[in-house]
Amino acid sequence: MRDPILDFSGQVALVTGAASGFGRLLARELGVRGARLVLGDINTAELVTFADTLASSGIAVCAQGCDVAVEADGLSLAELSQSEYGRLDIAVNNAGIAPPMMALEDTNEATMDLQYNVNLKGVFFGLKQQLPLMRERGGTVLNVASMAGLGGAPKIAAYAAAKHGVIGLTKTAALENARYGIRVNAICPFYCQTPMLARMEAPKADPEAMQAFLAGGCPMKRLGEAEEVVAAMLLLLSPKMTYVSGQALAVDGGLSAF
Repeated sequence: MRDPILDFSGQVALVTGAASGFGRLLARELGVRGARLVLGDINTAELVTFADTLASSGIAVCAQGCDVAVEADGLSLAELSQSEYGRLDIAVNNAGIAPPMMALEDTNEATMDLQYNVNLKGVFFGLKQQLPLMRERGGTVLNVASMAGLGGAPKIAAYAAAKHGVIGLTKTAALENARYGIRVNAICPFYCQTPMLARMEAPKADPEAMQAFLAGGCPMKRLGEAEEVVAAMLLLLSPKMTYVSGQALAVDGGLSAF
């Protein structure tokens, strides 16, 4: 018997960035808890392989390539939920790219544009297409922000600016759509052990030294695990969390307590 708090039976859940990291793990967890899945990722080959694996285990899933920075791709993925299942109950705007580490004055316009296009506009396009599909029955949207969206983030200025924008979009969408029974929240992880962390550029630092440096700023003195973040995501998405909206939840090992 499924725990009713984490029972997603009959729900249709859309997840972007589902081929790796938080998105991949969350999609699997939603699927085994009864959700029917609509998955998107720019890495189409890896996405299709993952979707086939889920389907072979009995999870209802459809998937297609999706570049969240392209508005038409966001629309196409939202429409897939309608054509395949006739509804959309959950949307997780998870797709994002790693920030290059550099001082603000060294950040060029191309870097800023790329961070905004993927990490901010990608969420905006998602919300724009997903929310209207939920207004008849209600629903839940979760945007993946970052601790860099809640405070200053040295050496990742463009990323921090984009993630602050994600939280602004989250709160605005929550206020505009509360009357429709739609909840909109954001989750804000500290650095976690995911493929995105491995892609961050740290000049003159090897991966182990970089992780030790990053973990040093956390009261728990370690990086987060993807499973810890996904556990929080599942709770925010739970059909029982009906009075929680407009929040930006820090999952940070206590960092935000300072």
